[in-house]
Amino acid sequence: MISEKDQREDIRNEELENIRELGVTNIPVKDDKIYVLPIIGQIEGHNMVPPQSKATKYEHVIPQLVNIEMNSNVEGILVVLNTVGGDVEAGLAISEMINSLSKPTVSLVIGGGHSIGVPLATSSDYSFISPTATMIIHPIRMNGLVIGVPQTFEYFKKMQERINDFIVRTSKIEKDTLQELLTKTDNLLNDMGTILIGKEAVKSGLIDEVGGIKEAIDKLKTLINEKKSTP
Repeated sequence: MISEKDQREDIRNEELENIRELGVTNIPVKDDKIYVLPIIGQIEGHNMVPPQSKATKYEHVIPQLVNIEMNSNVEGILVVLNTVGGDVEAGLAISEMINSLSKPTVSLVIGGGHSIGVPLATSSDYSFISPTATMIIHPIRMNGLVIGVPQTFEYFKKMQERINDFIVRTSKIEKDTLQELLTKTDNLLNDMGTILIGKEAVKSGLIDEVGGIKEAIDKLKTLINEKKSTP
């Protein structure tokens, strides 16, 4: 018979293993119906961000999303966003995975959903933004030496089209409106793009509603109940 002390030790070891492997302290257990997926800091893809930077690691999020889809105890997912952006392909891949989940999803932007954080915010079934949170929409850019300029330009163009198509597909924003926000030159210092704060993001059609954690959880519970009642 396993003692209570040994059980606590096993739980502690499991949490440490989850932190090391998945970047989270716990995974859903039998009584968990809502899985909270935080996407915080910079999105880390193939290249590691500096150790002093907060980061959401691509290799941590993907196993969580697979686990969510396969875990019959999880009924809905709340995605909490406060990100400055980061690796474009990793962010878009995570967005596509969230969007393809069979379970109800709600996203909440609480600080910022910048750059590739925009499709991450729109990837869910319903999206919220807190009144003071910001979203920065800008074209893909690159620092450093660029070799093969025409080819690189074409690659960036296709990548931008992929991002734009995803945002239009997963939100209420019009393609022309999105393009206009991307190409503004009077909103960001030394850059093209637009800053949207709270209700401005809703007005543009990018986000569904202004709200906080209560509204997001209430909406997710509604979506879960609707799914249960659908034959």
